Amino acid sequence: MASVEDPKPHPTQDDSSDRGPWTLTSPGCHVSLTYDTLSPSAALDLVRSPRAGALVLFAGTTRDNFDGRAVKELQYSAYVPRALRTMLSVAEGVMARHNGKGHDEEKDTTRAKCCAPAKAGTNPGVVGVAIIHRLGVVPVGEESILIAVASAHRAEGWRAGEEALEEVKDKVEVWKLEEFHGGEGVWRANRDGQAGVRVDGEGQQAP
Repeated sequence: MASVEDPKPHPTQDDSSDRGPWTLTSPGCHVSLTYDTLSPSAALDLVRSPRAGALVLFAGTTRDNFDGRAVKELQYSAYVPRALRTMLSVAEGVMARHNGKGHDEEKDTTRAKCCAPAKAGTNPGVVGVAIIHRLGVVPVGEESILIAVASAHRAEGWRAGEEALEEVKDKVEVWKLEEFHGGEGVWRANRDGQAGVRVDGEGQQAP
């Protein structure tokens, strides 16, 4: 397994000679970055627990279009050491909030608006969170991110999974290159609707 401290360059200078995977864990939390194809069943196995009555899985996949343009593939790049630490912080934060520890409703801007807030200190909360993000080329139809949550009841699991996804998109140091049919691409921060930098077929910034 690769060292977490191996540096990762700027996303436009992707060096994938070290394929990972890179992993960090803490009690109940598992995060990983990998160039390998993601396995939904393996992600669920990371959080299985006899204390959990629900397993919730989110799988983000590459779709074949963006803003009316045909997408060929997505390419993900990351600064691995920092991204892993941020991912673990996200997972630990979700665990803490859904187990009644340190949750401040007024300051929580990551909670999905569609979901009612969890009651602090209620039993049982979330018992496991796994976040696995793929790097490199992710073809259309394949998974780029998996978020698995184990909880006693499904409602808490849905809330925790949505919060984890929004925080990953907002905070984690991962970038994506959208490759369109025709040769042009756009580098973006890994969040919905983020403005990007156009590049040509050689990876150079387009005028």
